[in-house]
Amino acid sequence: MALTPTTRGGLTKFRGVPRGAGIALVAPASPFEPRELEAGLAELRRLGFEPLVDEDAFDRHPIVAGTPERRAAQLMRAIADDRTAAVVAIRGGYGSAELLPWLDADAIARARKAIVGYSDITSLHAYLHTHARVTSVHGAMIDGRLSRGEEAYDPRSFVASLGPTPLGEQSSPALEVMRSGEASGAMFGGTLTQLAASLGTPYAFDPPAGYVLFCEEVGERPYRLRRLLTQLAHAGRLSGASAVVVGALERCDEPGGGITGREVIAEFFDAFPGPVLFGFPSGHTVVPFVSIPLGVEVRVVAAPHRPRVIFEEAAAE
Repeated sequence: MALTPTTRGGLTKFRGVPRGAGIALVAPASPFEPRELEAGLAELRRLGFEPLVDEDAFDRHPIVAGTPERRAAQLMRAIADDRTAAVVAIRGGYGSAELLPWLDADAIARARKAIVGYSDITSLHAYLHTHARVTSVHGAMIDGRLSRGEEAYDPRSFVASLGPTPLGEQSSPALEVMRSGEASGAMFGGTLTQLAASLGTPYAFDPPAGYVLFCEEVGERPYRLRRLLTQLAHAGRLSGASAVVVGALERCDEPGGGITGREVIAEFFDAFPGPVLFGFPSGHTVVPFVSIPLGVEVRVVAAPHRPRVIFEEAAAE
């Protein structure tokens, strides 16, 4: 019997998602606008996929898309559905952490399906990596990304992150070296708010030693960014990192001028022993969102002439 393919760090790789495959769309967090969904469905079809939407995705329960139990059941149905090869979140917002007690880590591991999303979906990523021990994709969702086409997300990386070939070198004109150097490790992370909120729970963000931290945020004032980073540091999550890659931190500057999110990062990681990059275009960006696999080996090259992140491993078989 063939061995289940794993990453160098020991996570199970999801099965590759070929063009023409079915993709389940789920609402694990906030509700969405139907017009956003319709536009996103059209974009997935343009890419060559066949989207399927669970009826429970349209549920509403005050500020979330249904009760936690129903949202968890919706996600598990999508994972068990033989018609689909991947699961893409329609929207983030708030609510993914509420699902975690009702998820079945063993069933998720057996299914080996790509789960795609960012922002609030960070809570699911941490669960997938720590409990189900499977790779995932910090990738473009429907609302505000696929629904708006190539001005809002990068189709090439979205498709490539679902396949068995490593994503390779990723950079950006806005990518900046905060601390120079070079380091390798498996990349984990997501939105800072969700990473910090997981600490002290059974679903805590708990990456292995030597990992590469990817973190990003939107709309958090500088003191809040510092508070979130301090919480991660106090919990021992930063001491185990070999490198740090930070997103663009859109709308994270102090209103009316003053200190910026960038300055918080530069000061906080001033004595960090490994490379630190700022401005990676994944997450809450105003430029096209670059989808990236999580749980895979990457090499961070913080060189002034050409800073880059090299994805040396694919998340898919």
